[in-house]
Order: sequence, then structure tokens, then C-alpha cells
Amino acid sequence: MTERCDLLITNVHAATMDPSVSGAYGAVEDAAVAITGGRIVWLGPRRELPHCAADHNIDGEGGWLTPGLIDCHTHLVYGGHRASEFARRLGGESYTEVALSGGGILSTVRATRAASAEQLYRAAEPRLRALLAEGVTTVEIKSGYGLDLDTELKQLRTARRLSQHYPVAITTTCLAAHALPPEYEGRADEYIDLVCEEILPAVAREQLADAVDMFCESIAFSVRQCQRVIDCARGLDLPVKVHAEQLSRSGATAMAAGASALSVDHVEYISDEDVAAMAASGTVAVLLPGAYYTLRETQRPPVETLRAAGVCMALSTDLNPGSCPIASLRLMMNMGCNLFGLTPAEALAGVTRSAARALGMCCSRGALRPGLRADMVLWPMDTPDQLAYEIGALQPAQIFFGGRDVTAG
Repeated sequence: MTERCDLLITNVHAATMDPSVSGAYGAVEDAAVAITGGRIVWLGPRRELPHCAADHNIDGEGGWLTPGLIDCHTHLVYGGHRASEFARRLGGESYTEVALSGGGILSTVRATRAASAEQLYRAAEPRLRALLAEGVTTVEIKSGYGLDLDTELKQLRTARRLSQHYPVAITTTCLAAHALPPEYEGRADEYIDLVCEEILPAVAREQLADAVDMFCESIAFSVRQCQRVIDCARGLDLPVKVHAEQLSRSGATAMAAGASALSVDHVEYISDEDVAAMAASGTVAVLLPGAYYTLRETQRPPVETLRAAGVCMALSTDLNPGSCPIASLRLMMNMGCNLFGLTPAEALAGVTRSAARALGMCCSRGALRPGLRADMVLWPMDTPDQLAYEIGALQPAQIFFGGRDVTAG
């Protein structure tokens, strides 16, 4: 650390979420944090702080500093809405029944294809702003509502554009293998040909995606078809993620773990063998309690088994127009505890360090330690347990993106 820094925060407690620091939150009480060039250069007890002249000083007023929150699984860019399907499900129809009758993902595909890029951008803005207001500093955005070359590219370009105008890091994922488009009805293998031979290569050429995802389920694609997408993605040097075991057990988790996937998402129906495979590969389990809640599912992911096996568990909104139209990562923390049995510390890890790992970004964010980006949130609270407990009234006092105060932005 040099004798000068850009920003110095004192009179604060730090929930570092650094596993090398003892305690559930990696807490450093009465801490000091020094930032230079958008990165943390020193963090520790204030009494140990070397002499440092700062361009800016902030008094944390005894609050808690956490890493910026990370929403690692969203479908934030889409056209239209599906409020009528919400009413149908309340009337007793299942998600699968709605999808098979022409609703579900395909209804959003029709709306997204019809929307202009500008319309998609304007529709996405309030969803993104809602996340940012809660202290989210990194968001993953998937495509998957185009299911053709032009619209998939339109979605991904729109997601990239959002990061140019808002203080947030956006990572994009191509989810072209999300559902079978109506023009390919009965020809799923031919659609996978299109995904592998045209869509993914075009996305890679434009560098529009940081990863490739797919939906392996009876209403979407088989393990064999998803394996083809994985092989194509790896040939293009793109990491993979898989929607798996949400509505039934398909065996996709073992396939994903065998491909060293970044994450398997949903995982309600995974087996003990699947958990062991994830533990061996380092694949993250992304839990999506909002979709579980919205669809009124009864099969919970096996949190106790995942915990015992040492599998990292991330939490995310799954923000989308059908199974989780909820733009609140803080609410997902509460749901993760109340519905899935996570501890408050596991919930915070799930939206910080584990979420960063699910995006392949744990070397740059997700914890507070020297060398990482200074994406941070200052909270006016007495204990980090409050983040998963108290929803609505507890709001960030300050939000820092790369060391810059973006609270009002």
C-alpha cells in the first residue's frame, strides 16, 4: 500500500465474505478500507492501518460494508409480459400445461421478436434500476427469447448496451437452446443444428456472450441435444451453464459437471450422485427460490446434501416474465432462508462470492480483499443477518462501483 489512496473508509465493520477470514461473514470489526484505482488496496482493523493520506474520506458511522451484490441468473431483456398466465396458474394450470398450450416461453418469444431494440432497452431499464437500488453491482443477462439468429443477437446487444449507461457490470449468456421455436415444431434436432452452426458462431464472432446456457427438460431439450450445444460452446472457447433438474430429473447435471460447467441452475431434482459430481468438478449450484415460489413447486433443492458435499450454492432472482417476475435479489436472500433452509450467512455468500464463482468472476469480485474490485455496499445495520431478514426498509446507505459512489445513479 502506498502512502496515498483515492478513498479511505473508516468507522465501519466489513463483512468481507473472504473464506480466508474466520467467521461466517469473514467479519473485520472496526475496519478501515483503502481504495486506489477502483480496487481495494488495504483492508483490516483500523488500529493496524498504515499512514495513508486519502483524496476522499468516508465515515461509515458504524455500519457494515459488504461486497456489491451479484445477480448471476436473469432473463432481464425481454418483450411483453405474461400476467394472464399468472392468472391461469392460479386457476390450477401447471407451468408445463401453459407451455404446451402455446404459452410460456413461446409467448415471450413472439413479443420479443416483435419488439425493436429500443423497446427492449426501455422495458429492461426499470428492472435493472430496481436491482441496482438494492446494491447489485453485477448482473448476468441471458438471451433465449429470440430463438432465431437476429433476435438472439438483438437481445445480447441490448444487454451490452445497458452496461454502457448504468453503473453495473453486465455479463451476457447466450441461451438460444431455451425452447423449440414454433417454426421448428417436431424438428428439434434441426433447431439444434441452427444453434450450433449459425447462432453460436455469430455470437462468438461479435463477442456478445460470456457463456452459453441451455434448458434441459422434457418441455425443452434432451441431454443428447444439450451435449451438442456444450460441445459447440467449448469449441468456441465459451464456458457453459445449464438449466437442469427444475421440473424433473433429466441427468443433465452429470453431463454439466462432466463438462466442468460454471453452474447448474434450479437443481430441485438432483440426486446424490449429481451432487457428488458437482463437488468433484467445482460446478456451482444456483438456487432460484423465486421460481420455486412463483410456480408453487413442492420439490426443494437438497440444500443439506449440497452443504455436506461442499458444493458452492449461489442465489439469484431468475428475473423473467413467466416463472419469476421479481426484481429483488434481497427478497431471494429471504426466500433462500425461509423456503430452502439457508443460513443468513449462506444467503449473503450466495449473492456475493458464490455468485461470482458461478459467473467465472471470483478473481475480480464477490469478496472484500486487496486486489479485488471495489464494488461495495455500505449498510446502516447492526449485523449482516439483517440483510436476509429485513426486506424493504433496510436500504443501502452508499453503493460503490469500482470505488466510485454511485448511490444516486
